[in-house]
Amino acid sequence: MKNLWDKSEGLKYIKHYKKYNVSNDLALRIYTTHLLGGEKKLVLHGGGNTSVKTNYKNIFGEINKVIYVKGSGWDMSNLTHEGMPGLNINPLLKTLSLKKLNDENMVNYLRSNLIDSKSPNPSVETLLHTYLPHKYVDHTHSNAFLSLVNLKNSKEICKKLFGNKLGIVPYVMPGFELAKLCHNIYQSNTNVEGLILLNHGIFTFGDTAKQSYDRMIKYVNVVEKYINNGKHKIISVKNIKVKGYEQLSLLIRKTYNQIDKNKWIVQLNNSKKNIEFSLFKDLEKLFSKGPVTPDHVIRIKSKPLVIKYKDINNIHNLIIKYTKDYIKYFKKYKINIKSSKISDALPRIIIIQGIGYFSIGRNHKEAKISYDIFGSMKHSIIDSYKIGDFQSINEKEIFKMEYWPLERAKLSKKKTKIAEGQVVVVTGGAGTIGKATAKKFLTEGAEVIILDKKIDKNNSKDQNLFEKCLALECDLTKQSNIDNSLKKIVNQYGGIDVLISNAGAAFQGLIASVDESILRKSFEINFYSHQKIASSIVTLMKKQNTGGSIMFNISKQAVNPGKNFGPYGLPKSSTLFLMKQYALECGQYNIRVNGINADRIQSGILTNDLIKQRAKARNLSKDKYLSNNLLQREVLPEDVANAFFVQSLLQKTTGNIITVDGGNIEASLR
Repeated sequence: MKNLWDKSEGLKYIKHYKKYNVSNDLALRIYTTHLLGGEKKLVLHGGGNTSVKTNYKNIFGEINKVIYVKGSGWDMSNLTHEGMPGLNINPLLKTLSLKKLNDENMVNYLRSNLIDSKSPNPSVETLLHTYLPHKYVDHTHSNAFLSLVNLKNSKEICKKLFGNKLGIVPYVMPGFELAKLCHNIYQSNTNVEGLILLNHGIFTFGDTAKQSYDRMIKYVNVVEKYINNGKHKIISVKNIKVKGYEQLSLLIRKTYNQIDKNKWIVQLNNSKKNIEFSLFKDLEKLFSKGPVTPDHVIRIKSKPLVIKYKDINNIHNLIIKYTKDYIKYFKKYKINIKSSKISDALPRIIIIQGIGYFSIGRNHKEAKISYDIFGSMKHSIIDSYKIGDFQSINEKEIFKMEYWPLERAKLSKKKTKIAEGQVVVVTGGAGTIGKATAKKFLTEGAEVIILDKKIDKNNSKDQNLFEKCLALECDLTKQSNIDNSLKKIVNQYGGIDVLISNAGAAFQGLIASVDESILRKSFEINFYSHQKIASSIVTLMKKQNTGGSIMFNISKQAVNPGKNFGPYGLPKSSTLFLMKQYALECGQYNIRVNGINADRIQSGILTNDLIKQRAKARNLSKDKYLSNNLLQREVLPEDVANAFFVQSLLQKTTGNIITVDGGNIEASLR
């Protein structure tokens, strides 16, 4: 592992944080925290913690010793000074005299000693950091160390590798008991440069930010070198011919929905390396022993579901069996934490021989976290196999960590949004209405995929949107483009819940004299592209068997045509009938099909030049043309986006048109 310390970068942090009245000590603490957090082989998604002890002037002008420690759940790769709450040290040191301190009292006591009452909860390992006398303390869940500290003979190997340079701490749950144990072990040899926590991770410390960081990298490299010299080789299963697995994501998502009644994101990870991994012999044996560090268990449970290729057709029943086994596990150990309530019993990782593995979450972010954490877990377990025999903590300790209230609190803080887990496809997504619609669904928690013929991802104006969406270039007039896009979507999300068929283009001309090629081109874009994408997604939704919502952006032109606009209005009126036909035929599958009739929205279709032409045809000014409705107000793209979103929530509405035009009696329906 490369040491990334750069003195000039440290000085930049000092300069930057001076604007926030942050001391040099804390600025350098943030710098090395970012260095550690930016290395995925050390920490992931809120794991690990760091601290610095320094001085602080209170409101009376008195200088007090304080400790700044990482806030619980804050990500080490990007936290700011706000994620490093400060606490008065002396009151914390008094707790050394206690024999017992339960978690609730510990958290209350920590909060009562914050120097800023608005600060987040400090790390559950704050007392451990406090009891160590060093100015800087670093803690990570290094992959390499996790391979080492989860061996049956880990203590013996650690002594051989490090001698008296690092103290060795047997497994104890984080909190007051672990803090006191670490203090006692450190006191037995105050010359150590760090502490190895068996089945947990590694602490290093020093008088400067650089020294503590250097020690972390140095000792990780010692372990990595030891692992690379490991003699055990993993044998792979051969002669497996994989075929017909394209629908697995849909099947898994369908099963999860049947069990949990919520939408889940199912991400297929089938890179060459992940397929090779899935072919390792004895995977089930290797990954049935528990997590490499207790911190992982709250995210991905203690073990994945491992399925042999020959059992692929039984995947539904195997998922159900996993949930039943998990419920038994919960009932067996719940007595250890009286307040515990079972979370869902579904696996977060499903490994399928010869295919790779699926990472699963309630939203794409959670699925990504599952992927990252399992990536750490699999590397550590495989590396431990190279050098010995992997052994996790026992089931009882796993349960205590998984349902530990202080850990569960990290997950319960997040409020579920109304569209969480919904996978929404927006065609014409790079256009004005498409982007407004994508933003609306994103705001409500959905996973959004934008499809458009051309997408400028480098446009700084839209960069933030495209970073949050999956943006795919797709010519909707070509079935092969649609098929390829849907395959990517299903592999990344597991299925589709909502289609907003919004793509379109404006064509003008007198209907008696318009060139036939223009009419055909308009039908290709404004009718057939809607039919192609809707047909493909209905087929997919039927296989999912979880219902769905399809909405077409039709037009006021479909019911109230305008002069010289027939080439646009004719295919739009056909799309209106298309919507009704789908509603008629898809209701039995709980697929709702509706439409939006919008009018006079400034967009890629209704361009500034076209607005001038249409206004001139009606002898109106541009502004009057845009607000020429009953409400006398211009209709915005966001108004259309809101209509799409509201319609997606109407569980018992199909075959419906919502007009978004400010009021136009001639275009009103029913």
